[in-house]
Amino acid sequence: MSAETTTTATGILLTPGAAEKVSALLAQEGRDDLSLRVAVQPGGCSGLRYQLYFDDRSLDGDTVVEFGSVKVVTDKMSTPYLMGATIDFVDTIQKQGFTIDNPNAQGSCACGDSFN
Repeated sequence: MSAETTTTATGILLTPGAAEKVSALLAQEGRDDLSLRVAVQPGGCSGLRYQLYFDDRSLDGDTVVEFGSVKVVTDKMSTPYLMGATIDFVDTIQKQGFTIDNPNAQGSCACGDSFN
């Protein structure tokens, strides 16, 4: 099993391609104090939806995982939903963007933006 597909029950895995894209986006922003925050919020057509955004805050109970120069942060409410999830970056003719493969999701909607 390659390092790209290995997941652990202790947190999120950012693939090398996704880490490279996040690093490039941070370079465009010109800031090295930002982390990629991944959160789970109520909403979407399946009950829960993902949020990915850059954040300079540090919240009480945050889980931080570093992938080279990129820090991925999850809040204490979202962390259990994201255990073992893999974040990748896809760049094809049909789709461009970040994807989340989450073993904790029991089902998702057709848009892929929400899960239960």
